[in-house]
Amino acid sequence: MSVRNVATKTNLMNLSRELEFARLGYELLDQKRNILVLELLAMVDQAADYEKQVQKALVTAFSSFEQSVLNGGKLQLMNVTGAVDIDSSITLRQRKVMGVRLPVVETEFHENPPYFSPAGTSFWVDDSIEGFKNALKLMGRLAELKVSIFRLAREVKRTIRKVNALERIAIPELDIAVKQIRDRLEENEREMFTLMKLVKTRLEQKEGL
Repeated sequence: MSVRNVATKTNLMNLSRELEFARLGYELLDQKRNILVLELLAMVDQAADYEKQVQKALVTAFSSFEQSVLNGGKLQLMNVTGAVDIDSSITLRQRKVMGVRLPVVETEFHENPPYFSPAGTSFWVDDSIEGFKNALKLMGRLAELKVSIFRLAREVKRTIRKVNALERIAIPELDIAVKQIRDRLEENEREMFTLMKLVKTRLEQKEGL
């Protein structure tokens, strides 16, 4: 038997305090798990939606690109694309959800028009440029969601492991230890009461002699 399990009032107070902290920790971790799971499920739904949007955006962009080739020819399109002057930037930030760092991807474009003369070019060129810009923004958001899903899933797994450890191991063991010490202390008190009663009886008998 370890020293901390010896039946003393000090050990009973210490173990009772540990049990209280363990139960509080379980409640907090359980709340964290529920919040993370809800956030994870919401992001999974968003990711599925964004995958569809990305596919649709790419189909639209390539369709406009093909139409611009058919209308103006490859040579004209090569000249136009060579004159395109668009600066793009991807900014990465972070946000926290229950202590988990999640990425925030911001894709921006800064145009320096006019980068080609509209004369002799079809509107399909502009459509394809806008289409690819839109697709890139959506892909940035999709990447943000996928990384976030991975990190949240990993944290959910860790939290579930901690919750299970508290629920199935730590709390039951502490509960049993507290009960055993309390029972032992009550038994000691009963034994002491019986002993004191016996001593009192003996003293009374001696006084009566």
